[in-house]
Amino acid sequence: MSDTDAQVPLPDLNAADAPSIDEVAYHEDENASRIAADLEAVFDVPVQVSAVLGRSKMDIGELLKLGPGTVLELDRRVGEAIDIYVNNRLVARGEVVLVEDRLGVTMTEIIKAERT
Repeated sequence: MSDTDAQVPLPDLNAADAPSIDEVAYHEDENASRIAADLEAVFDVPVQVSAVLGRSKMDIGELLKLGPGTVLELDRRVGEAIDIYVNNRLVARGEVVLVEDRLGVTMTEIIKAERT
């Protein structure tokens, strides 16, 4: 801690003029609505989402020999998280799920990218 950290006044949450929980929740809802409204302009921007089960490297000769029924060994084990990319950028990890008769992905971890 620096010397200036000790000089920052903290609010007295026990004071009579402290905001109630309801007031705080109302302002959070109001802020969330305002942020959603600010983002509305980009809601229709298309993005490419990819869920990568695993990867494999092979020579072109091996690739040309692949056919129906061929088992392709991937670099992941059963039960390992899959990578979820948005516009070729890793954004999350997740698990494969079955939704009715379709495959889906449940996100289990959000990857926070470092801004440069």
